[in-house]
Amino acid sequence: MSAGANREPGGAGATVVTCQKVRSGREEDYRRWQESVDRAVREQDGFEGTELYPPSSDAENEWVVVFRFSRVDQLRAWLGSATHRDLLARGRPLFEEPPTQEVLSGGAPAQDVVTAVISHDVKTGREEDFARWQEKILKAQERFAGFMGSELFAPVEGVQDRWVVVFRFDTREHLDQWLESDIRRKLLDEGRKYFAGYDVRKVDSAFSGWFRFGSEARDEMPPGWKQAMTVLLALYPTVMVLNLTVGSALTHAGVAGYLGLFIGNVLSVSILTWLLMPLVNRVLAFWLLPDRALGRRTQLAGTALILACYAALIALFSLTA
Repeated sequence: MSAGANREPGGAGATVVTCQKVRSGREEDYRRWQESVDRAVREQDGFEGTELYPPSSDAENEWVVVFRFSRVDQLRAWLGSATHRDLLARGRPLFEEPPTQEVLSGGAPAQDVVTAVISHDVKTGREEDFARWQEKILKAQERFAGFMGSELFAPVEGVQDRWVVVFRFDTREHLDQWLESDIRRKLLDEGRKYFAGYDVRKVDSAFSGWFRFGSEARDEMPPGWKQAMTVLLALYPTVMVLNLTVGSALTHAGVAGYLGLFIGNVLSVSILTWLLMPLVNRVLAFWLLPDRALGRRTQLAGTALILACYAALIALFSLTA
């Protein structure tokens, strides 16, 4: 079992997983509403990213949204803000029933697989028994095909009182085999002494990997063409400014061209790595998500924004010619 549940709440990353059943025929309205939520949350301190996952089938009709913050207190501030409350009130007519949400303190990236999020209402005084029972669940899961890891999250003070378990399998078929197995039913019967109720949510993703269940895990990256466009957006002005300032100074100082080029490369790589790329990635987070999480309008808007920035930079630096 991962140590994610034992991290300090104030210093660990925090994720909220929201499940929403959208009314039939209101999907496009929902996407527009969700885009307005994304714009608002990007202005919050500590915001790191968001992803939207449509239903895997028409029968399930459940949309999943994941928000990630640097610290749980920053997530708590967003959930309790007037902006968040107003957005929820505007979106309420779009849903068949009130959305459900789980807050997870801790966790890190993982591979893109199939994830189950299970929340439990643990009985007062039975928390240690519940944790030991979860260890038995883990040992049973390890014997099933496709099991790739599990993580237990304790309640987050001031946000929610439930214990949450996140586990993943390599395919939906293997996940369902575990969820429908006789051994799991027997363990659930045993565990009812420790919790009053539970909810199960299945998502055909590991949330671009908000959780790491092993040292071999990797981040799910944006498409290569987006990475290239983003790097160029930061690289071009960096190189131009360095050429006009440092490069010119080195030339006048009589520094050899090969050495001046090396110094310029060191400076440009440093500026990109620790200054510009983190800033650009934050600003373009709405566009750099994996393609399946974005609507066509957002894709086009992000691409057009970068092309416009290219044109503006070229026009600006043309004045120096």
